[in-house]
Amino acid sequence: MKPGPFEWQAPDSLEAALALKARHGEAARFLAGGQSLVPAMNFRVAQPAVLVDLNRVAALDFCQFDADGTLRIGAMARYRRIERDAAVAARVPILVEALAEVAHPQIRTRGTLGGNLSHADPASEMPAVMLALDARFRLRRAGGERVVAAADFFLGPLATVLAEDEMLAEVIIPPLPSGSGTAFLEVARRRGDYAMMGVAAVLRRGPDGRCAEARIALCSAGPTPMAAPRASEALIGRGLNAESFAEAAALAVTEIAPMGSVQASPTYQRHLAGVLVGRALSLAAERAA
Repeated sequence: MKPGPFEWQAPDSLEAALALKARHGEAARFLAGGQSLVPAMNFRVAQPAVLVDLNRVAALDFCQFDADGTLRIGAMARYRRIERDAAVAARVPILVEALAEVAHPQIRTRGTLGGNLSHADPASEMPAVMLALDARFRLRRAGGERVVAAADFFLGPLATVLAEDEMLAEVIIPPLPSGSGTAFLEVARRRGDYAMMGVAAVLRRGPDGRCAEARIALCSAGPTPMAAPRASEALIGRGLNAESFAEAAALAVTEIAPMGSVQASPTYQRHLAGVLVGRALSLAAERAA
């Protein structure tokens, strides 16, 4: 299978890339790692007239912490670079834990965080992790920018708030407060397959030992990465124990809308969600200690 005809452009600056997108609009697509876009082009599901290759734009390839602990990741940072970053593993361990579940090493060597999030596959791990981490996304266009919360970015399967002339340029992850614990768990039929269900959990243990803050997000649980705000809220002020985790898991199951797949029915996905939420919360609480 071969893609349809297209014009290839490889700018060496962010400004030049944005100018090309402004000029061509919907007819142009940004090429990052190409792990999703290239197969779609080969099947002619995607047929851009202009391909704007970002691999020469060094300004988008970074992964660094600010003095206050905020993690900033450029759109062109490869999965493998983030996964192997010792500082990320120490400060934002859920990110490394979830990245280890993404496809296979060959994919992670080429794939980029910005490309993944812009693709907005609801079965993908990273969108759910971004919800759990309360991340924000910097969107750039020629002559302007805006910052959007991860919770407001995803609109539906493969659909985001990105305008036709915008690019997701940077991911901003706030520092985890002291007393925080995180966990990511998923169930897939085979290693590297899409998750039948995945759960990202972030907890903060207060001075009294009770839950002071909680965020739960799931992948393969609906048309977008699905947050579970009622389940998260139910944990606040509660002891971090099996009873409160079981109640939160039962609530989380009511907040998702799994669509099913050839591997798992919606009923089975709900069952997996209940089990994984309970386990992820337990693991996050253990790590928070």
